[in-house]
Amino acid sequence: MSVFEIVMLCCFGAAWPASLYRSYKARTAKGKSALFLVVILMGYVAGMLHKIYFSFDFVIYLYAANFGMVFADLMLWFRNRKIDRAAEARESDAAVKAEAFSTE
Repeated sequence: MSVFEIVMLCCFGAAWPASLYRSYKARTAKGKSALFLVVILMGYVAGMLHKIYFSFDFVIYLYAANFGMVFADLMLWFRNRKIDRAAEARESDAAVKAEAFSTE
């Protein structure tokens, strides 16, 4: 067990709730990268696998907690992308209707 590893995971873990809150309230996927979140998830998986195979200790729970928060943020990204697409479709429909109305 490394104190530095614990501090790192606690610092990252402290940042994710704010990111989750912003993702939930913003209702848009703009400005957030799903690829970035997946890369972070892969890093946490690697850390958990290291703990399982080489040095099992309670720090795995910090990895799991961080993984859970990032996974939730990724799920919010998918929800927000769906919301973005619906808004774009409404805007597109409105533009088509406005164009049709103006040519009559």
